[in-house]
Amino acid sequence: MIGRRDVTRRETLLLGVGALASVAVPAHADLGPERHGMSAFGDLKYPADFKHFDYVNPDAPKGGVFSQVGPTTLYNQNFRTFNTLNCFILKGDGAQGMELTFASLMAGAADEPDGMYGLAARAVQISPDGLTYRFLMRPGTRFLDGSPLTAHDVVFSLKALKEKGHPIAQILLRDLAGAEAPDDATVVATFAPNRARDVPLFVAGCPIFSRAYYTHRPFDESTLDVPLGSGPYKVGRFDAGRYIEYERVKDWWGADLPVARGLNNFDFVRFEFYRDRDVAFEGFTGKSFLFQEEFTSRFWATRYDFPAIREGRVKRDVIPDDTPSGAQGWFFNTRRGKFKDKRLREAFAYAFDFEWTNKSIMYGSYQRTHSVFQNSPLMAVGKPSAEELALLEPFRGKVSDEVFGEPFVPPVSDGSGQDRALLRKASALLQDAGLMIKNGKRVLPNGEPITVEFLLDEPSFQPHHMPFIKNLATLGIEATIRMVDPVQYKARQQDFDFDLTIQRFSFSTTPGDSLRSYFSSQSASTPGSQNLAGTADPVVDALIERIIAADNRPALVIACKALDRVLRAGRYWVPHWYKASHWIAYWDVFARPATKPRYARGIPETWWYDRDKAAKLEQRG
Repeated sequence: MIGRRDVTRRETLLLGVGALASVAVPAHADLGPERHGMSAFGDLKYPADFKHFDYVNPDAPKGGVFSQVGPTTLYNQNFRTFNTLNCFILKGDGAQGMELTFASLMAGAADEPDGMYGLAARAVQISPDGLTYRFLMRPGTRFLDGSPLTAHDVVFSLKALKEKGHPIAQILLRDLAGAEAPDDATVVATFAPNRARDVPLFVAGCPIFSRAYYTHRPFDESTLDVPLGSGPYKVGRFDAGRYIEYERVKDWWGADLPVARGLNNFDFVRFEFYRDRDVAFEGFTGKSFLFQEEFTSRFWATRYDFPAIREGRVKRDVIPDDTPSGAQGWFFNTRRGKFKDKRLREAFAYAFDFEWTNKSIMYGSYQRTHSVFQNSPLMAVGKPSAEELALLEPFRGKVSDEVFGEPFVPPVSDGSGQDRALLRKASALLQDAGLMIKNGKRVLPNGEPITVEFLLDEPSFQPHHMPFIKNLATLGIEATIRMVDPVQYKARQQDFDFDLTIQRFSFSTTPGDSLRSYFSSQSASTPGSQNLAGTADPVVDALIERIIAADNRPALVIACKALDRVLRAGRYWVPHWYKASHWIAYWDVFARPATKPRYARGIPETWWYDRDKAAKLEQRG
């Protein structure tokens, strides 16, 4: 089992977001040559005259339907339900897939760490100091009602997201100092000195909203009204909380651009919503939807033997996942006093028997997670290098001495489910923290019994908790599970109203400003941020800034390894597990390119509907 992969009227709105400064850069200022793309360190795989990405079939036919239970979420989106079509704010539970309906200035290449190429912008100019970007708009871009998409819409969108968008977007736009449209065809964005390396990339990838559409509508409203889009798909049929369908825009202005050729091949992309994974699996076997990425090892090992599999009508595959696996685990809410002592948190790590859980519950499918940068070169291994030590030495005395040695690795058990040696170590840690046993209960220094609640929103994780809870009881800690519905679960996470909860996240191979949302002191006190643990450490803040300031990849890797050591020394979580692959199953109506993009599944964007396969499938019943 693995967790799934995170405006008023026009005049009032413009006043409300006016804190984003105007840009005092004349349109004729020399910002250097026009560039067809951009990346964190300036390196690009594709030349200016490239025709399409290498991992697509540029001649892929259009048509058909792709349907799935969505595997990832963005901002306020919810895996199991939705009640709003505005997924860019904190309010509500957003519908998965809404990002398909909006264009951006540039689009990313899924076979590069962070390369981006022109979409609504045909080119970009960058000042020598990297603090001013001039995006040159592509002629002919438009919204779905036919109205032109201009630089003014881009500036409106950036201001709305920075001031009224989801807290994650606000954090990522913190270093955007100003945005201005000197004319319809030019966007000038300026950034604060020592800006995050990836904030210009984030700006280039932000959705573009219609300024005119929001003249009489609040941007920060949770609503089922369909917003005016600019992307390759538009909202079609939907039933709130059950499904939403997106229809391909047949005359989309960007369809023949190099960044879009061979992509967005389905006429309809549909997301299904289920409250329970067992029910969802039955829906897949009954062909209620056509594609399934499996996240439950028990299902993958035991349930993919239904008739359609045996008859070849449903295919199974394992495809590689070359992206950093990142972190999954039980995260402590360190805002709560009982979790302040890291020795208590470490004791939990000794009480969780991964080896037994992996063997007995997960069919030996996983490896243990150690790092927030798992399965990547950014992960700390062994003792610090000289370069890492140079970064860490100024913090000696402010961090654990462990940081200057081997990084923390979760203990390996004997696989019995109740390793007595590890439980004795856990008990010793608790005793050392002054957490004694009284009347059979482990108590805090004030005499209050230590009780913890695991927050869950689905039953499939319960088997993983029960042996863990049993071991905690052996230590005198009373632990329970609180199962809540998906809406309440999300609300409680946003409000940091939990003891321990499961989180899964991963970063790109070029992490930057996104680290602030997960680990910075600012995000620890920002409701809706991804910093569930409440990490608020000046050393962590300083290392994040060093990562952001790195001007080459070797410096970035060194700074990430140093940060990894400090985070692992903090014991903010009980690490779970990972696997460097995707388990997929699908009804045999699709075709796909021979090459998968290195840094993405490529599903559904590079796949297409195969009418011949679909016809044969219908004939076979």
